[in-house]
Amino acid sequence: MFGTALTSFTTFFATVGPIEAAVLFAAFTSGVPVPQRRRIALRATAIASLILVISTLAGGPLLRQLGVSIPALQTAGGIILLMIALDMVFARPTSVFKLSRPEGEEAQQKDDLAVFPLATPLLAGPGAMSAGILLAANAEGNTVELAMTISALGVVMGVTLVLLLLAHELSRYLGVTAQRVLMRVFGILLAAIAVEALFAGLAGSGLVSRG
Repeated sequence: MFGTALTSFTTFFATVGPIEAAVLFAAFTSGVPVPQRRRIALRATAIASLILVISTLAGGPLLRQLGVSIPALQTAGGIILLMIALDMVFARPTSVFKLSRPEGEEAQQKDDLAVFPLATPLLAGPGAMSAGILLAANAEGNTVELAMTISALGVVMGVTLVLLLLAHELSRYLGVTAQRVLMRVFGILLAAIAVEALFAGLAGSGLVSRG
């Protein structure tokens, strides 16, 4: 049970990227009054949490209705998470936590930053949604493990909210080097989790044996 909670926390923390989101939040809300920044942070976190809970609980059943098996879901999810982990480890400019130039320009022009780009795609992006679906699939219908996964998501989103509220102080005291180090550490952990999911999917498909 503790292992499930720890794995879920690590996976969500790595794919949601609270620290990276906080740094971008500070950039997007530069010059915005403090009360308004708090409202944006609260709304963004709430919307992202709702998206991730729904994708975690409903994503797997929906895919099964489409004929996607659990091993296939584990294999695909493992590949996606491994790609994200490699981006994190090597700090590639194309990291999932960065916005494309058109997205960044639109973000600067939109009035409601809470919805775009904060809630999605920064917090509740494809990687985090894929992670939730994969973790729910790994629970294999075990209600306790699924509850631990949702609880871990709640903890990660709570940490995210705190970091967003402290974003301007965080960006001031946390340099680029420290951010890169933290990203690489969680990238390595996420890579291990992704490979384990990939192995489980291949074993479940009968293509290989983990014996």
